[in-house]
Amino acid sequence: MLTISASVPDLKPKSCSSSSSCPKATAAQSAFFYISLYLIAIGTAGVKPCLEAFGADQFDEEHPVERKSKSSFFNWWYFGLTVGAFLAFTVIVYIEDNASWGLGYGILAILIMIASSIFLLGTPFYRHRIPSGSSLVGFCQVLVAAVRKRHVVPNESLLYEVEDEEAIQMGRNQLVHTSGLRCLDKAATMSQPELKGDASEATLTGSAIVIRNSDYNNRVESPWKLCTVTQVEEVKLIVRISPIWLSTIVYGLSVTQAATFFVQQAATMDRNVGSFFVIPSGSLLTFSSVAILIVLPIYDRVLVPCARRFTGRDQGLTLLQRMGAGFFLSIVCMIIAALVERRRLEVAIQYGLLDDTSAIIPMSVFWLAPQYFLFGISDVFALVGEQEFFYDQMPDSMRSLGMALFLCGNGLASYLGSTLIIIIGAVTTRGGNAGWFVNNLNSAFQEVLHI
Repeated sequence: MLTISASVPDLKPKSCSSSSSCPKATAAQSAFFYISLYLIAIGTAGVKPCLEAFGADQFDEEHPVERKSKSSFFNWWYFGLTVGAFLAFTVIVYIEDNASWGLGYGILAILIMIASSIFLLGTPFYRHRIPSGSSLVGFCQVLVAAVRKRHVVPNESLLYEVEDEEAIQMGRNQLVHTSGLRCLDKAATMSQPELKGDASEATLTGSAIVIRNSDYNNRVESPWKLCTVTQVEEVKLIVRISPIWLSTIVYGLSVTQAATFFVQQAATMDRNVGSFFVIPSGSLLTFSSVAILIVLPIYDRVLVPCARRFTGRDQGLTLLQRMGAGFFLSIVCMIIAALVERRRLEVAIQYGLLDDTSAIIPMSVFWLAPQYFLFGISDVFALVGEQEFFYDQMPDSMRSLGMALFLCGNGLASYLGSTLIIIIGAVTTRGGNAGWFVNNLNSAFQEVLHI
């Protein structure tokens, strides 16, 4: 639909020679265009979290070789995404600028169809998990059951669990009961169990005595009133990783900065390469892509094997260590960006261009290369580490949900970035001040925002 929108004359505004005389799109043209974008968003939301989790599911965690390969899978997955982004920033953008938008979108549509066909051809060879229902429903069942039984006193001798075989049929590996977040244990506490002779069997699991009662299982209450210990522990896992998820949103704020303010910096600088070529300011993101394409194989093939010798871990570094390294590099990136911005302002003052909103400051755009490279390297550690973390730490039945949490964090960071700009703009314009965000980038206090 997006290709059609950009190709069919009746579905797009008429071309114009200058921005002042360009006709507006009609309501029908705008509606068709936005419906196309929303369909892409819905399709992406359905594919991204599931496809990556499905790829990681192809590795057997019980097999030592496959377990090591699974860690590399996330590295090479992101490597492939970066190759695609690099081609989009260069080849596709060039086609859209110099040929037509419809041709660029059409090429992408054909490539997606080819990729989907190749994926479907491999269906007989994939490892498939048995569908076990919605993980989100199970999450809600625990919360509802815990609220309903809020007056019940948690009793480890009355916790409910199904047999191992039944849990496997449900697509779950049983989890050991833990003592934290006891308020959620109420969801798995049997209020009036009818235990008779040999029908009940008490088994010590972790710190809890979990009752497996075949007679009770046959007349078990509604899952919205009574949940298994495994269901409760799955919810506990999600609650425990929520602080880490919140920290990834903060990292995402720095990513949104790089995608917006770095580009604005570049637009005011000298982007000439020789006498005939001018680098588009948006194409500077290719610097980050190049950094990822260089560093990611080095990390996977050199750093991880070296770290594995010292730590004994298949992943080399722990996932939190990897993410922490990425967060630290993003801090360094922002500090360098602030220093470069300060230098850009000094050059603008030196040449008397501080108040000229359209002036190109005589400072090479390659001054921005270090911050773009660091931005890409931080992604190698932080973003790839986040993807593996939210897959690895989630329960087996919720791994697609874990990848969705990762993507949701990135989306929230974008919205929070916009909200932060609105708040800062409102605060800094009090008392008749110009504020930090004005049409003249030279008066926008970007170096302070980076810090």
